[in-house]
Amino acid sequence: MRDAYSVQTVRAAERELMARLPAGALMRRAAAGLAAACAGMLGRVYGTRVALLVGSGDNGGDALFAGAYLARRGAGVTAVLLSPEKVHTGGLAALRAAGGRAVAAPAAHTVLEGVPADVPALVRRADLVVDGIVGIGGRGGLRPGAVEIADAVAEAGVPVVAVDLPSGVDAGTGEVRGVAVRAAATVTFGAYKPGLLVDPAREHAGALRLVDIGLGPYLEAAEPVVRAAQHADVAALLPRPSAESDKYRRGVVGIAAGSARYPGAAVLAVAGALRGGAGAVRYAGPAAEEVIARFPETLVSSGPPSRAGRVQAWVVGPGLGDGDEARGIVRDVLASDVPVLVDADGLRLMDAGPLRERTAPVLLTPHAGEAAALLGAEREEVESARLASARELARRYGAAVLLKGSTTVVAPPGGHGPLRVNPTGTGWLATAGSGDVLSGLAGSLLACGLAPVDAAVAGAYLHGLAGRRAAPLTSALDVAKALRPAWRDVVEAAGAG
Repeated sequence: MRDAYSVQTVRAAERELMARLPAGALMRRAAAGLAAACAGMLGRVYGTRVALLVGSGDNGGDALFAGAYLARRGAGVTAVLLSPEKVHTGGLAALRAAGGRAVAAPAAHTVLEGVPADVPALVRRADLVVDGIVGIGGRGGLRPGAVEIADAVAEAGVPVVAVDLPSGVDAGTGEVRGVAVRAAATVTFGAYKPGLLVDPAREHAGALRLVDIGLGPYLEAAEPVVRAAQHADVAALLPRPSAESDKYRRGVVGIAAGSARYPGAAVLAVAGALRGGAGAVRYAGPAAEEVIARFPETLVSSGPPSRAGRVQAWVVGPGLGDGDEARGIVRDVLASDVPVLVDADGLRLMDAGPLRERTAPVLLTPHAGEAAALLGAEREEVESARLASARELARRYGAAVLLKGSTTVVAPPGGHGPLRVNPTGTGWLATAGSGDVLSGLAGSLLACGLAPVDAAVAGAYLHGLAGRRAAPLTSALDVAKALRPAWRDVVEAAGAG
């Protein structure tokens, strides 16, 4: 599991560790890891050109000490100082002692070595740029002088390594307000920061490398803000039948989806459910003929969900459409005493009052537009603040929430505790019906006995892997078909077969 901690928690851990180390030792640990990552990206160090973008504070110090390591190995290193009067003096001295040089950014108040830097020319000549402009405490976007430099770097197209996080992104929320540096890789120290794991900031971070600087013992008692599952975590969640299992003991999932206008939604939800580990799938709705024609193993009925037979969980909403009949189906499902996943049209048709009064678990699976409607907000607000939006939905509706999108975010019921983010998402999943497959898959995992958060995490993870397997030119049915090999990959890679 990749755990990400708040800036305040990381800072507190750093203070505890620094109190036990010689002065400057922690920064030198971080800089050594940063320099190693830079050397790896360069391939060879001797004879290369490296440009350091250095802000004030410790982030700039990390970049300067790393530059000193590279200069000693034969790289030509130039530091552009955005705030020369606030530069880390120890780092600057180390760089100069190693043969590196420092110049002032055009907007800097103090000019070093005669003239301000021609930043566009400097970065065009560089083989690698190290972004040490703003640290994890930065808020509110880049200042105008830094924006000009970030634009020059983007125009040059030179690979960028970000120090701890790309400058201009919010370490705690993943928000990006205005211009931000886009890195090919981000070297982060001690612990992941939430913003590195969630879009839009994640898009700016590139490949992530965590450098261990010794914070582990000082984070053991802290609760992470965000967690990202890996293969082994998901493999541990996936149901496996025992020798005594039959189809009913493995769990039965009910699908209340589709309509005369949208029968395909029912077919796709059932396709996902059949690959989610449950022993049987019941379908209740007007698309029974289409479902049974495609999947003859499905148990179908045309009556209301409450008369379909026993299930361990329900999925309701995909393709239901509008009207009293659709609203009645949602009401009927929410009146059950088993876990319920609500998606798509079900999110519009559900009554918030009865939803909050349910004693059985609920999992809501909106995309950004549906989440915005539920929150009374604009879609752009949800997309720019995915962590806060998922947590607020969970708090407001008393349910677990799977907020779909470029980074899928899962919030526990009520919004309490760590959020989960899915690392396997891909743009190839942005295709009609893909969300219906995910609903069926996660609903099936609910029926197998997984808690809503675990069903959401495992479902999103497998769904993302299946999307990658099915790419390019992915259709929703391609994703459903790729779920079985994706499941197998997770189990085999984790050694849990």
